[in-house]
Amino acid sequence: MLNQRLDQLQDYPFARLAALIADITPKVNIAPVAMSIGDPQGQPPEFAMKIIADHADKWNGYPPVIGTFELRTAIKTWLDRRYALPRDLIDIETQIAPVAGTREGLFIVAQLAVNGAKNGQKPVALMPNPFYQVYNAAAVMAGAEPVYLTTTEATGFLPDLDAIPEETLQRTALFYLCSPGNPQGAIASIDYIKKALGLARKYDFLLVMDECYAELYYTPEAPQGGLQAALALGPGQDGHPLDNLVCFHTLSKRSSAAGMRSGFGVGSPTTIKLLNRLRSFSCAGQPFPIQAASAALWAEEGHAIATREAYAKRMESARRHLGKLPGFYAPKGGMFLWIEVGDGEDAARKLWRDAAIKVLPGEYLTKPEKDGTNTGKRYIRVALVHEYETCDAALFRMAQVLG
Repeated sequence: MLNQRLDQLQDYPFARLAALIADITPKVNIAPVAMSIGDPQGQPPEFAMKIIADHADKWNGYPPVIGTFELRTAIKTWLDRRYALPRDLIDIETQIAPVAGTREGLFIVAQLAVNGAKNGQKPVALMPNPFYQVYNAAAVMAGAEPVYLTTTEATGFLPDLDAIPEETLQRTALFYLCSPGNPQGAIASIDYIKKALGLARKYDFLLVMDECYAELYYTPEAPQGGLQAALALGPGQDGHPLDNLVCFHTLSKRSSAAGMRSGFGVGSPTTIKLLNRLRSFSCAGQPFPIQAASAALWAEEGHAIATREAYAKRMESARRHLGKLPGFYAPKGGMFLWIEVGDGEDAARKLWRDAAIKVLPGEYLTKPEKDGTNTGKRYIRVALVHEYETCDAALFRMAQVLG
């Protein structure tokens, strides 16, 4: 009676971690530190909380799904500034879709991208491997076949675009690409994104850029993104520079405001019209107080710079404590470490037992290859989301266990 596609969904990795360490009691008498989930522990700026309180009289109204004019204006202004865009590229009325965090947008975009068949065959959704569980769930529930593109050190921790078979591209309906990546923190170059978008246009699929970590980077220059790649390529078949592309951003990482559930998608008028139409049937608009605070957060850069500097300080602590481990490397962006430890499950159990630290085995984020091997098995993912003192102390203990 119920939708059998639900049986195909991957279990969230945190339940697997809980089962893995359920029989272990830490030997150290210190407060546990959960570095297994990318849950920002900092607080949003106080001015945003004040705006929410000041708009308390607006909780009684149904908000527009397309967002207020003020929010869309703030988003466009930020995009123009962040990516040095020409002012006429993004239209406030037709090209911005506020969403309740990028997870909602990433899931629902598959519903508009996947048709019943592609070239007479079951459609494909491409995604990096390791992968974010929402990519898999969105593809499965939309009726697409998830195809996992292995990302290893040999591929620069990005999918090898040249290795995608022609027959797969012919069936592709959408391609999820995250930059900076989760979990390895790789940043796709402008040429790489242009190549991915070129494939999307050649084979008529939607390139979905998950840019939720775009403001967390440790390089001299900010990462370039899908919008800049689209500009460099020029208009697509429908005559718009953003044809075959949608980019998602969020305040969860930039502003440590995960609980606000506030993000947006940007794309061509055709794509965003369909996205907003689909959302009008299936989703609620963000409450007016949240929209007002979101507009202020997109407009203010000081707190985003401070957040990035805080993450950079934690990354420096990781280099200092863990840099001598054979499997350590420093990511270019994001909030995670992806450390080769030999056996991720064994390391996760040791770290919980000997240091009261929770980390996630890499294989819980990675689909096995056709031969049964799991390229994530040798790794752990470590989330640097706590304040500096907690991270620094935990990384010191981690080095003692793993060293």
